[in-house]
Amino acid sequence: MEDRSKKMAKLAIEALEDKKADEIRVLDISEVSVIADLFIIAGGSNKNQVQALCDNVTEKLGRAGFPENHIEGYDTAGWILIDFGDIIVHIFDKENRTLYDLERIWRDGKVIETL
Repeated sequence: MEDRSKKMAKLAIEALEDKKADEIRVLDISEVSVIADLFIIAGGSNKNQVQALCDNVTEKLGRAGFPENHIEGYDTAGWILIDFGDIIVHIFDKENRTLYDLERIWRDGKVIETL
C-alpha cells in the first residue's frame, strides 16, 4: 500500500469521525483487486448524515489535493460511493450496510486497525 493511499485514508477517516460516522472500517484490498488499495466503509443514521459525511470527506480530501474521481448514490443516500482512485469510500445508511455487507463480500481483504 502506498503512502499516498495511507494519507488519503487518514484524511477520510478524520472527516468521517468529525461528522460522527458509525463503525468506520478500513479494508486493504490491494492484494485481491486492482480497483483500489483501500476501501473505507462507514455508516450514518439517516440521509442527511450520510450526505454530510460525503460532503465532509470530499471537502477535506479536495483541500488536500485529492479530488474525487466519481460519486454515486448521493441523491438517494442509502449507499454513497466516493472514488478517489487509490481509495474508495463507502458510506451507508443502516439498512443498506446490513444488506450489502461489504465486509463479508471483501473478506479476503485485510482489516486495517491503524494507519
